[in-house]
Amino acid sequence: MENILPVPQHKNKPGTSTGQQFWHHGDKTIDSYSPTDGSLIARVYASTRADYDRVVETAQAAFAQWRLVPAPKRGDIVRQMGDQFRLYKSDLGKLVSFEMGKSFQEGLGEVQEIIDICDFAVGQSRQLYGLTMHSERPAHRMYEQYHPVGIVGIISAFNFPVAVWSWNAMLAWVCGDVCIWKPSEKTPLTALACQQIIQDVLRNNDVPEGVSCLVSGGRDTGEWLARDPRVALVSATGSTRMGKAVGVAVAERMGRSLLELGGNNAIIVSNNADLDLAIPAIVFGAVGTAGQRCTTTRRLIVHQSLLPEIRNRLARAYAQLRIGDPLDPTVHVGPLIDKDAVAGYQKAVADIREAGGTFIVEPGTLTGAGYESGCYVKPCVAEAQNHWPVVQRETFAPILYVIPYTTLDEAITLQNSVPQGLSSAIFTLNLREAEQFLSVAGSDCGIANVNIGTSGAEIGGAFGGEKETGGGRESGSDAWKTYMRRQTNTINYGATMPLAQGITFEL
Repeated sequence: MENILPVPQHKNKPGTSTGQQFWHHGDKTIDSYSPTDGSLIARVYASTRADYDRVVETAQAAFAQWRLVPAPKRGDIVRQMGDQFRLYKSDLGKLVSFEMGKSFQEGLGEVQEIIDICDFAVGQSRQLYGLTMHSERPAHRMYEQYHPVGIVGIISAFNFPVAVWSWNAMLAWVCGDVCIWKPSEKTPLTALACQQIIQDVLRNNDVPEGVSCLVSGGRDTGEWLARDPRVALVSATGSTRMGKAVGVAVAERMGRSLLELGGNNAIIVSNNADLDLAIPAIVFGAVGTAGQRCTTTRRLIVHQSLLPEIRNRLARAYAQLRIGDPLDPTVHVGPLIDKDAVAGYQKAVADIREAGGTFIVEPGTLTGAGYESGCYVKPCVAEAQNHWPVVQRETFAPILYVIPYTTLDEAITLQNSVPQGLSSAIFTLNLREAEQFLSVAGSDCGIANVNIGTSGAEIGGAFGGEKETGGGRESGSDAWKTYMRRQTNTINYGATMPLAQGITFEL
């Protein structure tokens, strides 16, 4: 593979980002395989508990210095990181595509998200605003201010191996926090590459060692972060099952957690929809990243009158999809991440058939030349019922369920009748339908769109969802407050000591 970032193709030791120190005490390794062709890309050392403790101690020392750097200066350092990612956008995008399996265009888009959040964080570094309030006591002033929380642990998932880290890290850094990143054990090289890209920026600005840290490993490494009282905030992206375990562990020690978990996202297609607008959004939402996005469109809730046309349009659109090497610019759908994901796809297909579902677009696995990894499946479309267990759960694969409705109230009820609550959308040209969908009686998701799909959130808006999606918010808007602690201050500049609520206390 040509023009890939020069990540070493040998055992890499865990450590912090600037390259000044690397520690290693064990021999456990993580193998990174490309789902594209099944090849072993590299073998990476897993962090031992001793490695982890050294990283946390270094991060603690770094926080004591980093929090004192003026926020606009921290923002300027993040700006320089954004410039570095611009230089390496193509190379890092290729590595994301090769290690994770998403299309090269989606790999480039993921790196662009890093660049965008860097730009956002730069501006945010001058807008960490507090509030002023009038006191009920004379000669008193009240205000609120925000301070950094300390160490932020970031647990990221394989499907967005670099973007979600950046959503957290860039905002945390401008807020004055330090970060310890535990990437998915399925995509360790992209994390190493990101650390490599920013190391010169950190070194050139004399950023203390430990502001940006990386620990490699599996579930046990994530548990260390979740249970460690030295880690003020744990941001975890992944399955609902994983998020529940992290949330309980962090809550037991009275820490903070930011959870961005599974989705079971629906698009409602009204009889007032523009189908020329809707079909491309539906197909991309359902098959982008081979259905391995938390915002993937999994349910299509269609007005009964449109079912025949929707069947025909989807069949024609899916027939045009090209499945194969994600680095081929003509390919729409790459592989699933591994054979376990293929097994999950096959189990869902079997459950659909057992429940009585029929397929508009048939499922299947692909073998032979170009599909040697065994990770390629056919995107499929099934007619189903919303209450079926297979529909109620999130299958991380390109399976789209078509569900009919007759009234908009029924459609919204179907949309909301799943445990997850991340993203949702309606396609309609009827203003009343659009407003009802966005109203308090409409979608119960953290994201609700009109005439665009469920996938492809922009940096400017807060990203996250409700119910089993976890309730966290990352990226834009006022998500920066998650990475800070709020403090209320009262100043008495008078010569007397009046008490609040008119209480008198005399000695």
